[in-house]
Amino acid sequence: MSDAANTGFILDMQRKLYRWSTANPAKVFADLFNIVCDRRTLTHAWQRLARNAGSNTPGTDGVTREMIQKRSNGVAGLLEEIRQDLRHGTYRPQPVRQRLIPKPGKPGKFRPLGIPTLKDRLVQMALKMVLEPIFEADFYPISYGFRPGRSTHDALARTQQRLHPSSVGPSRTRYVIEGDIKGCFDAIDHHVLMERVRRRIKDRKVLRLVLAFLKAEIMIEGSLRHSVTGTPQGGVISPLLANIYLTAIDERYRRWVPGPREEAAKATNRHNWDRKLGRPIFYMVRYADDFVVLVQGTREDAEGERQALAQFLNEELHMELSMEKTRITDVREGFDFLGYRVVQKKSPATRRHVGNLFIPKGKLQLLRDKIRAKVRKTPTGWTLADLIDKLNPVIVGWRNYYRYASRAWKEFSKLDWWLDQRIALWLRRKHDKTTWAELFRHYAQSRCGKRKRWRQEKREIALFAEAHQQRFPDRGIRIPNGWNAVQDERFRKGADKHWEAFNTLAFL
Repeated sequence: MSDAANTGFILDMQRKLYRWSTANPAKVFADLFNIVCDRRTLTHAWQRLARNAGSNTPGTDGVTREMIQKRSNGVAGLLEEIRQDLRHGTYRPQPVRQRLIPKPGKPGKFRPLGIPTLKDRLVQMALKMVLEPIFEADFYPISYGFRPGRSTHDALARTQQRLHPSSVGPSRTRYVIEGDIKGCFDAIDHHVLMERVRRRIKDRKVLRLVLAFLKAEIMIEGSLRHSVTGTPQGGVISPLLANIYLTAIDERYRRWVPGPREEAAKATNRHNWDRKLGRPIFYMVRYADDFVVLVQGTREDAEGERQALAQFLNEELHMELSMEKTRITDVREGFDFLGYRVVQKKSPATRRHVGNLFIPKGKLQLLRDKIRAKVRKTPTGWTLADLIDKLNPVIVGWRNYYRYASRAWKEFSKLDWWLDQRIALWLRRKHDKTTWAELFRHYAQSRCGKRKRWRQEKREIALFAEAHQQRFPDRGIRIPNGWNAVQDERFRKGADKHWEAFNTLAFL
């Protein structure tokens, strides 16, 4: 079957599951395992994995994508082997290889990254494609982490919007609670998570498969450790399971935030009612385990909510809120969220207080340190083209993320000037007997009237200022996810009555 046919089957299946889940919040889904085992599901899961560079990172079995493709029976043989193991009940996840990744800007601190085998990643991908549209219908609009169609910039835009004045006057948000959960992903309680999964899924084979991935052993420096709590960071299905678990926090604030199937106006009406009664209002924005609670009230209200939230996490989710890192900050002093500095400042044009996003000084310094280290570690025996290839991915990725910050153009111009000096010094070490004039004549060239930049052959250094400053819009609560668009005619008319026929289709 062609790639287009596989994609069409998966998209049709996901749209149906999403629509059924949206239409009936109490619906519990059964007979999903046949769809997970379907050849088209497994084939599409492989296609998605193969596009990822991580598919050549081996797990504990040492198998990579290239090794699979070089086998005599190739990918088709692997998919059929997995399919038979799943259908006969003999499939068992293999141990997860753990690596420790240094945390940026935190010397000596590491984040554990779990690397399942390629076979397990493929099964997790197939399972995720079936479960995600069901649970996506239950997720709150103020949750943005690892969800289709959403990004960190959406979370930042929503936070910024809550600090802007509205048609009725200035923003009433005065304080923010910066949430920090100790070892969030490692602290996920398997029993509590499975109870939340069972609210929507009653297919026993699917439930056993989810639990098997949670209980998979972890390989740490050659020794196996049994998993009691947590979901390995790095697993394909781990972000979805974490969102299912952490949705409990969203539910805590359901009085003040729009529900999964609710119009924003209803939440606004509840806001207005509480404000008239003099009650505090708490509005949360969450990206995975990073979240902020925006407080319309006094500092005492914020202090009380922090204590209440800590108690809720402990009793309901068996997690611990770090009281030292969960700070309460005045929004006009600013707070850090998802790599940006968020501050409510007076606009020079309107003289009204608005939400602003800035590039934190610490992030600028981390970038300089990273680029400086890359330049210093590059041998002078390399060509300038090699150094450019090494630096450009860092420059492009960083400028694309921070181009939505206020005064980003100013910081970008400074960085371009600083980067020019770093490369010039490296070239001076490489050609220590060449004059500056000759270096600039040979390597610094302009094209089509643009400013001069370092270039060799067809490679040229990327400029931070090339990413023009932009404003990321707040897209509201109805963000397209690929399944909530207008459905075609055959999905709109009577499809809800044909669940059994759809499961029969999955066997073919």
